[in-house]
Amino acid sequence: MSHEIRAKFSVDRAPKEALLGCSNFKLDVDLTLPGHGVSALFGHSGSGKTTCLRAMAGLERAPGGYFAIGNEVWQDEARGRFVPPHQRAIGVVFQEASLFPHLSVRGNMEFGQKRAPATERRFALSEIAELLGIEPLLNRSPAQLSGGERQRVAIARALLSAPQILLMDEPLAALDLKRKLEILPYLERLHSELSIPIIYVSHAPDEVARLADHLVLLDQGKAVASGLLNQVLSRIDLPTAFADDAGVVIEAHIAAHEADELTRLEFPGGQIFVSRRHEPVGHFLRCRIHARDVSLALVPQVHSSILNCVNATVVDLAPTDTPGHLLVRLDVNGEPLLARITKRSATKLDIRPGLALKAQIKAVALLA
Repeated sequence: MSHEIRAKFSVDRAPKEALLGCSNFKLDVDLTLPGHGVSALFGHSGSGKTTCLRAMAGLERAPGGYFAIGNEVWQDEARGRFVPPHQRAIGVVFQEASLFPHLSVRGNMEFGQKRAPATERRFALSEIAELLGIEPLLNRSPAQLSGGERQRVAIARALLSAPQILLMDEPLAALDLKRKLEILPYLERLHSELSIPIIYVSHAPDEVARLADHLVLLDQGKAVASGLLNQVLSRIDLPTAFADDAGVVIEAHIAAHEADELTRLEFPGGQIFVSRRHEPVGHFLRCRIHARDVSLALVPQVHSSILNCVNATVVDLAPTDTPGHLLVRLDVNGEPLLARITKRSATKLDIRPGLALKAQIKAVALLA
């Protein structure tokens, strides 16, 4: 599936937002999303993420709405077309797995499989069970599963229904940290091994940074930004959605394993060192660099414990939600980078657009 996804919704009545006290809430979005990879809908609670997803699934009918994947149109109110949810080739995974308690894991998966005509089935049950690591669980009942295992079964059931798109509404929100870390690698496998586009709703920045290719930032029912992950993450003109979590994601490959228990990564902007990794040389890793972990200097700092230092050029500056602080957008050989510094430091160093300097990266969060 490579056709783009078109979604245009205007919803005045949104049950979840009403429960959160957003009495004047209105969803008004017009989106064009890639027909591959993971597109994340991100924003604070009450921003309209779930309402948008429900409209895509057909669970919330938006007057005048439009939703299509390529030439497959499931809603076009201007032409009187609305395909009900059960007739859409869509897989939906909610916060709660909602497995059938009277069926085994295998039975739940077979239920999803039966939704698709035999000629349209894209995966074998055994293939999906292996992909999601649930082969040993097939004969268990849902009551015998952990929260993470239940969610993996729910995802398997959705995939076996042969969907053209998979919609995921904060699938990790009900899990504790241990279970989240358990399931994230399987979500990454879906991303890398399946061609089904995924719409992923979350208010967790680290989840989005780890999984998403395309990011839609929602605020008060409107899409204030939509684009490639790093294009949106590196913008400094947006509402303070990420606050202290502001930062960028880089793709780096392992260049060498050093003798002092460090691994050297290379990316277009230079090289960075991280704790020793077990992956082979050449392997790609996704890394998150928070703005709060980047400091700036006009000349190389030889008397410093910070190993990671790259050449950068100042692109722009903007105030943050913290008084006395600024967010600086940098260009590192074509790669964006953010730094959070005080106004006093900016004045002292005369930070301005076009200034060439050194960006010192104090910490790198590996997302894989």
